[in-house]
Amino acid sequence: LDSDVYYQRLDVLPTGSFKPLGFFTLVDSLDPAHRENGLITASMGNQGQALAYAADRAGVPATIVVPETLDNPGKVGSMERLGATVLKHGEDIDESRERARATADAEHLRYVNGGNEPDLIAGRASAGLDVLDSVPSADLVFAAVGGGSLAAAYCLGLGRITDASVVGVQAAGVDAVPRD
Repeated sequence: LDSDVYYQRLDVLPTGSFKPLGFFTLVDSLDPAHRENGLITASMGNQGQALAYAADRAGVPATIVVPETLDNPGKVGSMERLGATVLKHGEDIDESRERARATADAEHLRYVNGGNEPDLIAGRASAGLDVLDSVPSADLVFAAVGGGSLAAAYCLGLGRITDASVVGVQAAGVDAVPRD
């Protein structure tokens, strides 16, 4: 291939992923009641760490619901060290989400959906702007797809400003997004 290839090290950000970029924007946009009562989400790790990190920096209470089957003491311990309350519930992330939503309603917390939150995606768009700043001639950007918020953020922060194409990729055999 006759191409220049660059990569963006999002793993060097706090908590080891791109996710805190969006949580700072989301926390900053909270209304006073949610700032006082707190945030809640369901997570297998990275999202929970990012929410805990941003909430801790802003003095906002955070609750993370993880599946009872989650076998990752490092991620859970990190969430707790960052000040979050970690609740174990359910056999899988879907059951954890149901519990997080019910707890949000009962305790007047702000439920955070990791893949469908405009403030999260807008905050993560800064990753695309960083690409533009570092490589203004970038014409093709690949983004890992889990929930899709990073690819959406690249489209928002880079794809709308330039003619660059954004392509979502996922590992074979562990599809996060159904294939056509």
